[in-house]
Amino acid sequence: MTLTIKRSLAFAFVSVMLLTACKKDKVKGPVPADDYVETTPAIQAGVAVKINNAIGGFYAALPSYYSQTTKSYPLLVSIHGAGQSGNGNTQLPFLLNDGVAKVIAEKRFPPNFVVNGKNYAFIVLSPQFSKYPGVTEVESFIQYAKKKYRIDASRIYLTGLSMGGYVSSDMGAAYPKELAAIVPMAGVSETGDLKAKAAAIAKNNLPAWYFNNNNDPSVPVSNVTHFVTLINDNNPAIKPKTTIFDGVGHDCWTKATDPDYKENGMNIYEWMLQYKR
Repeated sequence: MTLTIKRSLAFAFVSVMLLTACKKDKVKGPVPADDYVETTPAIQAGVAVKINNAIGGFYAALPSYYSQTTKSYPLLVSIHGAGQSGNGNTQLPFLLNDGVAKVIAEKRFPPNFVVNGKNYAFIVLSPQFSKYPGVTEVESFIQYAKKKYRIDASRIYLTGLSMGGYVSSDMGAAYPKELAAIVPMAGVSETGDLKAKAAAIAKNNLPAWYFNNNNDPSVPVSNVTHFVTLINDNNPAIKPKTTIFDGVGHDCWTKATDPDYKENGMNIYEWMLQYKR
């Protein structure tokens, strides 16, 4: 073999090694599970467990990658109306007739939300109440959820319809530092010291978005506008948001919970995710 051929072979060998090394440098490992972007709708499952005297069970909708991750997730607690009350077990399907639980059951709840350039997937819990719940009973459910699931404690959100609207509004006043945002629908704080409740929401910078129909026979729109005025009387850093639909009847939540309904480019879920504690 001539010296020229030997040199050519050596050069080729070195070139192959260098190319191989460069390719190895560019190879990336698998995407960590915590960085997965959810693309599959959550499966909603019933959990029959007594939390307190008002709650005998709930629906849980977890992100599809939940069991493969170690990260914590935003929590959305949805509180039903009086017509969906039940024992938390055999009557739990009542919750699928309205609100967020219905949206999830119909697979219309997006598995992923992009807010400020970041991806978020909710843990959504819908407890069933056997009676009108006090705020301490709702709070005990939140504490249960924090122990059972990987919850991002800085991102706990609350929404509710009709009875749940009253409760979520009162929860905002009772636990304003724990909640990151509230969205009451067809229900607003109407009893007790309303000025004190409004002040608690305002002074603790709790974002609130209230929904109502302008011809709601059960909850006059004036009740909502009055409470929002009381909040604004405290010059809150985060002004409450109000949406009054031009409609007759009590149901404003079917439209409000629809992920396709947006104001300023955001549905209620994206709006909530703007805020954290």
